[in-house]
This record gives sequence, C-alpha cells and structure tokens, in this order.
Amino acid sequence: MKPTSTVPIDKNWHFKEAKKADSEYLPVGQFPTNVHLDLLHHKLIPDPYIGKNELEVQWIGETVWVYKTTFASPEDLGKSHALLAFDGLDTFATVELNGEKVAETDNMFIPVDVDVTNVLKKDRGENELVITFDSAYLRGCKLVEEHPDHKWGCWNGDVSRLAVRKTQYHWGWDWGPALLSCGPWRPVNLHIFESRITDLSARIDVPKDLKKAEISTCALVDGRAATVKFDISLDGKQVASKTVDVGDAARAKFTIEDPELWYPIRYGKQPLYTLKATLLDGQNEVHSSEKRIGLRRSELAQRPLKDQPGTSFFFEVNNIPIFCGGSDWIPADNFIPRISKERYYNWVKLVADGNQFMIRVWGGGIYEEQAFYDACDELGILVWQDFMFGCGNYPAWPEMRASIKKEAEENIKMLRHHPSIVIWAGNNEDYQYQESEKLTYEPDNKDSESWLKTDFPARYIYEKILADACAELIPDTYYHFGSPWGGKDTTDPTIGDLHQWNVWHGSQEKYQDFDKLVGRFVSEFGMEAFPSVKTIDAFLPKGKDDPDRYPQSSTVDFHNKADGHERRIALYLVENFRYSPDPLEHFVYCTQLMQAECLASAYRLWKREWRGPGREYCGGALVWQINDCWPVTSWAICDYYLRPKHAYYTVKREMAPISIGMTRREHKHPKNKYTRVDIETKIQIEIWASNLQLEDLNVNCVVKAWDVETGEETFSKEVSSGIELPANRSTEIIAMDVPVEKKDAGLEMRTVVGAYLYQNGKQIARYVNWPEPLKYVHLQKPKHLKTELSSDGKSVSVSAEFPVKGVSLECEDDDVKFEDNLVDIVPGEVVTVGVQGAKKDTKITTQYLGMMS
Repeated sequence: MKPTSTVPIDKNWHFKEAKKADSEYLPVGQFPTNVHLDLLHHKLIPDPYIGKNELEVQWIGETVWVYKTTFASPEDLGKSHALLAFDGLDTFATVELNGEKVAETDNMFIPVDVDVTNVLKKDRGENELVITFDSAYLRGCKLVEEHPDHKWGCWNGDVSRLAVRKTQYHWGWDWGPALLSCGPWRPVNLHIFESRITDLSARIDVPKDLKKAEISTCALVDGRAATVKFDISLDGKQVASKTVDVGDAARAKFTIEDPELWYPIRYGKQPLYTLKATLLDGQNEVHSSEKRIGLRRSELAQRPLKDQPGTSFFFEVNNIPIFCGGSDWIPADNFIPRISKERYYNWVKLVADGNQFMIRVWGGGIYEEQAFYDACDELGILVWQDFMFGCGNYPAWPEMRASIKKEAEENIKMLRHHPSIVIWAGNNEDYQYQESEKLTYEPDNKDSESWLKTDFPARYIYEKILADACAELIPDTYYHFGSPWGGKDTTDPTIGDLHQWNVWHGSQEKYQDFDKLVGRFVSEFGMEAFPSVKTIDAFLPKGKDDPDRYPQSSTVDFHNKADGHERRIALYLVENFRYSPDPLEHFVYCTQLMQAECLASAYRLWKREWRGPGREYCGGALVWQINDCWPVTSWAICDYYLRPKHAYYTVKREMAPISIGMTRREHKHPKNKYTRVDIETKIQIEIWASNLQLEDLNVNCVVKAWDVETGEETFSKEVSSGIELPANRSTEIIAMDVPVEKKDAGLEMRTVVGAYLYQNGKQIARYVNWPEPLKYVHLQKPKHLKTELSSDGKSVSVSAEFPVKGVSLECEDDDVKFEDNLVDIVPGEVVTVGVQGAKKDTKITTQYLGMMS
C-alpha cells in the first residue's frame, strides 16, 4: 500500500472580476487569500482602513469573482484515490476541475472534500482548478425574499446576513466596517491515498483525586487498513503506546498515572502531550495524524449559594475555582487570511500578560484558526467558544438546518482537542433579541419540532442541533444554549451569564455603581475610548497634517461605528472630568482615562463578590472587548495595532494575584422623621483585599490620606494587623470614615485616600481612591512631576509633590513598552514601572488629569 501524500495547492493562483468584459486574470498577493487582499496587492482599490475609503469599495461585495490555478497530476495513481480538500471557501462557491463542476458550497465554515480521482488528468497532466464566488450579500437578499414567512430582524448589519452561513461581522458591526469579501480563505490541498486517517480524537477523564488520566483515543479511517498504532508522548519522550486493529474505527484506551496536568495561567504549568496515530500496512507506515492534548479536569459549577438566591456560575479546573477575569474576542482583521500565526500569539500573549484568565470567542466572527487556540493552550488562557450566530432571529428551513448540523460537527471535531476550550455556547445575544422583539419562547415547552413552527425557529438550532452535536462529540465539555442565557430571562443576575450593558447602553448608569449591576458571570460589559493618537494618524489620509485631525471630525466619527457614540462618550466624560476636545492628544487621554476608570471599577467591585466556597456571587467578568478588526474608536482595550489603551493596565492591576480594593459610600441619617435639614451625613470608605493565590496570607493594612489641594499628608495609620486573607477569595478588611482633620467641614471632597497591604514589611498591594466625580476636585498641577529612566533602561520611576491622577507614560517609539501605566501618584512615594525596549536617550513624556485646566 502506498503511503499517503499531500500536495498543497497554493501556487499559480490568479483572480479576476467575473462579469467585467475587460477583466484580466492577475496573480494573487498571497494564499490563502480573499478578493480585497488581492485588489489591494495590485493597488486597484484604496485601503479601506484609511479615511472613508470603506465607502469606495462597497461594489466588491456585490460582484462575482473567479479564482483559478493549475497543478500537475501525480505520476501514477494506481489504486490510490485523489481528494481535493478545501479547508474554507467564502462562501457561495462553484468549483470546477478541468471544466467539470465538482462541488458547490454555501457555508464558509464547512471544509469540503471532493473525490477527483476520475477528473484529474493522467500521468502528470496539467489540471485547471477554477472557483467562482457569487455575491453573499445578493444571495442573502434573494433568500430573504424566498422566505417571507420568517420574521426577519437583527441588530447590526442587515437581515441578509441571517440567511447566509458566513462570518456575520463582514456585514458591518458597531465596531467594524462593512467589507463583504470572498475567496479561498483557508488552505487547499490534494491528498493522494489508498487509506488515510480522517479524524483523530481523544476523550480525557481525570478523576477528582487527579492521580491519573484515562484517555480514550479514536482514529477514523478512510480506505482499507489493518492496524493503527497510537503513541502518547511528552516533551519527546514516549509515555504510552498501543497498536490496535481497525474495525469501523481504531480505538484504544490508556491510563496515565500521576499525569502532568494542564492548568490555567498562574495556577500551574501547561504541559501538552502529543497524541499520534499511525496507519500501518504490515510494518509500513501509510499515514499519520497527531494532535497536542492537555490532561485536565474541567467543570462549570452551578450550585446553590449561601445567603443569596440563584446559583453560582464559575469554572473549576483541576478542582481549583477560577475567577475568570478576561476579555471578549472578535476577529483580529476584516481580512482574516493576513492574520499571521505570530500575530495570533502576540494577541493571546497580551491577554496573558494582562493578568487575564479567559477569552471568549464571540459568535459573530469565525471558528478561529488553530494558531489562536494553540497559543491559548500554550499560555494557559481558558476559552469560551461561541457558535457563529449573533444578534438576530435566524431562520431554520431544512437545508439551513442540515448545513448548520454539518458546520457544528466539523468545527467541534477540529477544535475539541484543545484543553483551553472549557465551554461552548450556542449564540451571542439571540435570546436577548428574542426577548426584545417578543418572539415566541416557552421554556417549559420541550417539544423541539414545535419550535420550528414558531416565529423563533432558531431555538431548534441552539437547543436541538447544537446541543445534540455537543452531546455526541464533546460530552465532557459544557454546552450553554447562548450568551447570555439563564433559562428564562437573559437579564436575571442570579443565574447563568449576563451581558451588562446598562453602562453605555441601556439605562446608562454611572460606572461607579457597577456593584449594583453584578451578575453570577458577566460575559460582556464595556466602555468606549479613542485609540492611540498614532492609530488615529494612521487612518487619517494625511496623517498628522490632516484637516480632520480633531475629535469631532467626520473622518474620526466615521471610524466609530457605534450608534450614538457622540452622546455616550460626552455623557460619561462630562459626568466625570473637566476636559477639552483640544488638543487631540489630551482628548484621547481623557477618553482612555474614562474607560480605564470604568472597567477597573467593574473588575474591582465584582471581584469583591468572589467570597469563597458557597459565596461565589460573581464568578467572572469578560470585558467587551480585547481587540479591534481595523483602526477605530471602540470598546477595545487594545487597538488594531496591538497598542494597549490605558484600561488594559488598570484591568491588569485589578486582576493581579493580590489586590486591595476601596470604595466610598455616603450614609445619610435624618435625626427626625420629617426633615430636609437635620441630617447627619457620613462618608465612609470600605476596604477589602482579593487573594487569587492558592495560599492563605497574613497581612497588615495601612491607610494614608492627603489633601489634594495642599499635597499635605493628613493621615497615616496601620488600621488592621494580622489579617488572614484566605486563598482564592476576597476578604473584607475595614469600613471607616474618610480620614479628615476636621469633621463636618466638607474636607472629604479634597481628601485622597491610599490603602496598602504589607506582608513581612513588604508592600504587596496598593490602591488610591479619589473623591468623585473628579470634575469637582481641585486638582493641582505639580511643579515637580519627575519621571526618571533607570541607568539600565528597564524601569522608570515617577513621583510628585501633589496627588496626581492618572499619570500616563508615553513614548513615540512603538518598541518601548511599559509594563504598567496610568498610575496615581501621591506625595512621598515613588512608583516604579517596568520598561522594555528603552535606551539611554529614550524620551518619555507624560499626561495627567488636570494638566490642561
């Protein structure tokens, strides 16, 4: 039996516009590819990320495009089969080989294998492969017309997207452009085989005592074969091996004693075993397949709680409860084929370096590339994986149901070996859309066929098709019907997960009140901020010299897709800060300070509710969002060019292994039953600590205070000593009046309070609390705001003689990266920030709140 061979079909690709008479084939710029990338390569379109060029390229999505290549046949097929494997065609594609139609596709997410044994030219003849891509937008519009009985509706994009199994954000979203591309977006290969392994999987069971791991392996085989050899190795050393006969499939069971377990970041290492299956014909190797797997125990804990209604919602890995602070993820580019493996790794590394534990792959994007999940596996980042449905009422006619079933099965099989993936969810906000439009949903009705007859047939997709696929293929991974979802009401904070958009959207609450907006697991929340000025200059057609280089310009507005963003940004700025739109650099700073304060408030207040066994009142918070798909003002905490906004750093501090939190509360006590005058008012601070480590700590707490107007230290005291901070929870420390020198003199609004944790005389946590709103505070301009770069260039120290809010360290050189930023400075202290890439002559500048007043 001949060994299997694979020939990449990645050379000689050309493309053209199909229906334009004078259109000529041009070579592609890369492969895999899409039409926008190829048009850009030949400078036939302007860069849609610059200025308003997005409007100039809309015609592309309403045009038919053709891709073609040639390749040689194998010398002698003999008994072998020839299979053309298309890993991804976007989306409505007709495939012809040597003039014969061999495949048609209508789902971007389904890989297509075509037996072309009898279509290939003989004896190394030249084959012509032609793929014609129809307009997904126009096909979607026609499908909508053909199904008038469906109640079409969505948020973002238009309803034609609901009829098409293509990444939904290509229609435009409230953070991204409308760029409907097409093309061979994933690799194409020619497989020559008599027998081959088509799927390799491993079901892993780690008992609660963690002393062993049971691995049930399965290899599916296409073609005749006698045996399959399974090998499990770690760091190149064989751990176990078995050779088994092939029946309907090859199966083997292994027990690994004292296994090297895979842990989330900070809680252990991330060892990855290699599982290899080798197809044998006698002693000859015919084909092999391998995957990296992690041995771990994972559970979503939904248990009754002490003292509060509902149930918990948090993840346990290897019996360790994890407070899943993290981020939501959208595709990192509108043109997916140009996202490199290195760029994926750098994005996930940003998440890991930011003290985050989880990333949620949002349901309007794609089932991500293997490089993304590989990085999560290697770095210990847990993954919440949505299926690709978002913000709408999806149809469920028979052909659509069959396509979705295939899509679910293929993508589960492609991704199920990744230890980082701990949950799959059916959709993003489709149940919220159902609630908003009052579509039919009766939770107690379990007759799945009847759901198809309602105006919310998509329930059949989420609770039947996807649920069945997960039950069959990944029975040990939790499947959640949607995000958010709690059973009956997506806004119920006591059960399931919650998207908390009453800051920014909804009732537009103050971000200082996030403690009133908590849920058992908040899988979305956010606040917008402008990106780096460097990023704005990159999308302005004339860069720094562009006449639209100001915050309210039409070009800058064009690069913010959120409805009502002008009013919402203005609202949260004017509620909190004194600010000016000029110069642009300081306005950008103010929006980033606003976002940073907002998100830090949420993490700080919600992590406070991680109170230990039986009191996991909040089990996680995922900020919307970590990244952008183009240069834009959005909710992202890092922009398209991987430049962190200041919120990235405040989230990093809040998610540190040890942190201290503080909030102010005003308490009013009327002395008489009816009075508006005789009222006693107290302003107190509440202080707590969060210990996310697995060891108890014994600490002391010191509180200091300063007059913001004079810079004088007015209070310094160890308020609590010998405090036990139990592992992996938050602990209350003290509630006390704001320390002022004179009561009832209104000094609280000019008093800055710092809280510190000390262990064995060493400071291990720090937080500075300010009177709010900050616009009322008479901030002083320091005369001696010092930033000193160390002699080795690895740190910068910052100090001042007045309390200074939000000192931003900035550098023109993008190679200079700060390990922390937006730091609060108080007199008598020096804050040291790590730096990478700095040289002796590196110039570091600063901005801070109040510098322009």
